[in-house]
Parts: sequence; structure tokens; C-alpha cells
Amino acid sequence: MRSLAGLLVFLMIAPAISGCFGGGERSEAEPEGPFVFSEGAIPATTWYHYPGTLAEPWAVDATDAAAVAAANITANLTGGSTPFYSNGTYYGTGWDTFEPTIGITSSGAIFFTNYNGLGDGTHIIRSRDQGQTWEDVGPFGQIDDDSGQTPNSNDPYLYVDKFTDRLVKFDMHVLAAMFVEYSDDDGETWSIPYTVEGYYQPQDHQSIASMPVPDGTTAFHEVLYIYCINTGSSANGPQCSRSIDGGRTWDVQRPGYPIESYPQCSGLHGHVAGGSDGSVYRGNPSCEGPAVYRSLDGGQSWTEHTITTAVGMQQGWHAHEVSVAVDEGGNVHATWIGTDHKPWYAYSRDQGETWSEPMMIAAPSVQQSGFPTIFAGDEGRVVIGYIGEINDCEVGENNTTGPENEICGWGGYMAVLTDAFADHPLITTVVVNDPDDPLDISGDCGNIRCGGFGDFIDVEIDDEGRPWIALAHNAAGNEEAVIGTLMAGPTLYGELGPLAPLPAGGQSSLKMPSPF
Repeated sequence: MRSLAGLLVFLMIAPAISGCFGGGERSEAEPEGPFVFSEGAIPATTWYHYPGTLAEPWAVDATDAAAVAAANITANLTGGSTPFYSNGTYYGTGWDTFEPTIGITSSGAIFFTNYNGLGDGTHIIRSRDQGQTWEDVGPFGQIDDDSGQTPNSNDPYLYVDKFTDRLVKFDMHVLAAMFVEYSDDDGETWSIPYTVEGYYQPQDHQSIASMPVPDGTTAFHEVLYIYCINTGSSANGPQCSRSIDGGRTWDVQRPGYPIESYPQCSGLHGHVAGGSDGSVYRGNPSCEGPAVYRSLDGGQSWTEHTITTAVGMQQGWHAHEVSVAVDEGGNVHATWIGTDHKPWYAYSRDQGETWSEPMMIAAPSVQQSGFPTIFAGDEGRVVIGYIGEINDCEVGENNTTGPENEICGWGGYMAVLTDAFADHPLITTVVVNDPDDPLDISGDCGNIRCGGFGDFIDVEIDDEGRPWIALAHNAAGNEEAVIGTLMAGPTLYGELGPLAPLPAGGQSSLKMPSPF
């Protein structure tokens, strides 16, 4: 009996013994947390972070609980601040570019400026398969299929009117004359070039936007078009004009600022942006700091709204560039490069009257930046584009490494905010090129005009809610137009959720041979 009892006890404890000393499998707890994604580990080219503040102007890594606690941030990673697995890439087009701008129609077609200089003008290239392939859609002249309708082009510019789906091409010629052409069928056919009269010299840095016709304004088209140009004179400031007949004729140019603010302290401005409430905005430094100028009467009069006096503007090539956007709720968003060479951002929920405290939105590793650009989707959802440099290295010819083989060169960055109005908005930043594939290797590209970047780059959101950024790949010497996007990430229109996946692109997608 005693032996039988002992056997029973042994049989009962044997499984436990084998679990401790035998070959039995032990289940391990699956990693958990808001930054553990079923798609895999966070890519090396993606960052989740909180913005820097005036008091602490550096990024806070949202995946580092200790850093978040040290910054006294109460993390809220639900609702609009839910993190999504995100990864960026770019696609080559096979055409060159200069000061790249893009537009996206409701069909999903993407349009990109192809700069051909004197003799051939600006052509528009089009992709109907999310950047995988591209074709030249002109506009072509009547003589042959290789000449644009306005063959003498110094500055290309492209804009898609979101209210009518019209594709607008706006060219500047020899700093003296400008022409507007448009297409209502995704670039299949184009209008004739319509002349835009200029009254100051030079006529430069042109930008155009549309908005619904404000109350009290008579128009012969369903939207108003407003453009602004740089006069080359800080005192005269930018001049603006409107069209009430769809871009065929234009009013006389008038100051794009309140007369009582004459003289201005800067003549250059960022891209003009129109709101669904009939407002129109342009970014421009005031004499106090980065500012946004607003018109509520179709460009007939403007008011000046300084964003902040606490963060100045970079004293270099981008000292003038304040980029502005309007979301679907009528909120205004602005970005600029600060004196620290980092991108800063602020928003207004009352048409520019008052502004949030500025936020430093660079990714944790970015040391310098340039060419700020911004676009807004649904309320509180924003994408900010810029080029950035991780290591401030002195780069020699065809050399992309610095001290101790650090990667040097410039990348194309997109910072995505899905809840910009949160106390500490989560920023998802991707760089669209790999570290060993820089877009430019100039020593100071963020502070000078370099390669195909020219004066500015561009960013836009398609109707799916996917952001796209227009860039140039200068490193090989050919300034190929490349378009960056999210292969995976959050949508910026509609119900917040993940975007449908796109294939990887990158260096293998480049089509132009190196001239070297």
C-alpha cells in the first residue's frame, strides 16, 4: 500500500518535475505595448516622438518610457493619437525637376512638374498607378509633341484645385511675365495660356490657390483663384491678384498685406493656401517673426498675424519661407525653419487671430533641416515635409561618409500628426530614403539653393488620405524627380486607420543615368 501511494504521488508531480528539469517547452509572454506592431519591428527610418517646446526644444522619443516621464509628458496613445506601423519610400519618375510641385486629383492621378528650362518650358508628368510609372502629358504645342505651349519657363508651378478638380499650371518667364494654363480632364487636354499681368519687376516665386467664392463677392466661376508673387523688394512686399472667371482674366496686382504695414520686412512668401470657408492665407515673415497673412474677401484686403516672437527664422536661404495649410475644419497650420535650423510648427483655430505655442517637430536624430512644406487633411491631421541631415559632416566629392564612417547627406522627411491639437501630439516621422542613399550630399543643402530643390519642395494628401512629397534626387548629379510616400501608415482623411500597403521603391526605382 505504501509503495502504491508513493507511485501515485510520483505520477502527480512528474509533470512539474519534467517542466523544471526536462525537455518540456515553456511558453514566453508575447511583447506588448502601443509600439509593438503585427507588421514587425519599427523600421530604422521611422520615429515616433513628441515635439519639442520653447523651454525644451528637442524631440522626445515616444517609445522610451523613461524619456517620456522625464519630459513630464502623460502619454495618450489612443483615439486620434493611436500609433500606426509606418514606413516610407520613394519612387523615381525618369524625368528631372526643379522647385518640384505636385497635385493629385480625385481620380488618384498624381501630377509632377518636369522642368525643361528655356526652349521647351515646363511639362507635366502624370502617374495613374500611385507613382509606379510616369508619362509626359504636356501641355504640348501645336507645332510638335516636344514643345510646351509656353516654351520659355524659368519657374514651374503646379496646383490642383480641390474644389473643382482642375489642374492648374502656372509658369513664370524671365522674371517679367506669367501664364496660366489648366486642364479639366487629368491632363489629356489643356487650355490656351492665359496672360497674367505684372506691375513690379521682378515677378518671381509665384504661387496660386483656390477657394469658394466669399459672401458679397461676384464671380463667374464656382471658385476664386488668387495668386501672389515676390516683387524682389522687401519694402513693397508680395503682390497678389485674383481671377473671378476661372483664370482667364486677372485683376490688377495689389499688396498682399495691410497698407498700414508698409514697408514690409520681407518680400518672399510660401505657397498660398485656400480654405473651404472662403479664406485664403499666405506665409511670410512680418517684421516681428514668422507670420501668416489672411484675406476673407477674395484677396481684396489682407490682415497680418505674427505667429510668434519667441522662435525666429533661419538666417539663410529659407529665412523667408513660412509654409501654410488649411484643414477641412478651417484650422490653419504653419511651419518654418527656426534659427536652430530645425522645423517648427504652430496652428490657429480662429483663422489666424491667435496661435498655439510653437512646437519643434524634427525627428530625434535630425540636426539640420530646410525647405519646409505643409498640407492638411481632416481636422487636426497634418503632414509636414522637409529635408533633413542627421550628421553635420563636411562632405567631399562623391563621398557620403564623415568621421568614423558616419552617414552624411540629406534625406526627405515627412512628419505626420493625426491629432495636432492634443496637449502633446504624437508625431510619426519617416525618411523616404535609406541612410546610404542620400538625396543630396551638399555640405549645407538646408541653408542654400541646392540641385533640383531650388527654392522649395511640395507635399500633398490624396483622397485616400496618403501623403506624398515631391523631391529631387541630386546625389547622382541628374536631379531626378522622385516622389516620396508612406508604404504603410495612418490615413489623413476619413476614419483614422491604416493605409493600404504600397511596394518598396528607393534607389532601384531611379531611371535617369548618372551624368558622371
